[in-house]
Amino acid sequence: MPEGTREGSRTGNRPDEEADLSARLQRLGERLEHQKGTGRQVESGSGSKSDPSAIARGFRLSTELVGGVAVGAFIGWALDRWLGISPWGIIVFLLLGFTAGVINVMRAAGISSGPGQRTR
Repeated sequence: MPEGTREGSRTGNRPDEEADLSARLQRLGERLEHQKGTGRQVESGSGSKSDPSAIARGFRLSTELVGGVAVGAFIGWALDRWLGISPWGIIVFLLLGFTAGVINVMRAAGISSGPGQRTR
C-alpha cells in the first residue's frame, strides 16, 4: 500500500476519534459532578486526606489486640509469682491473651459474631 494512502486514512478518521473522545470526556465529567453532589465533600484546604473514622477504627482494633495480650501477660505473671510456677503461667496466659485479642479484633471488625450468635 502506498505511504500516502495510509496517511490519508489516518487523518480522515481523526475528527471522528476526537468527537468520540470529547463525548467520553463529557460523560466522565458529568459522572464526576454527580458523585461530588451525592458523596462526601472533601475540603481542598485540608492537609490530611485521612478519614478520622478510619483512624479511630484502626486505633480501636489495635487497642483490642494489645489489651488482650497485656491482660494475659499480667495474669500469667501474677500466677507465676503467687504459685511459683515460673515461666509456665506467663507462657500459657500470653497465648490465651493473644487468642482473646484476636477474637476481640475479629468481633470489632465485624468478621465474627459474638458467642452464641451464628451467621447464616
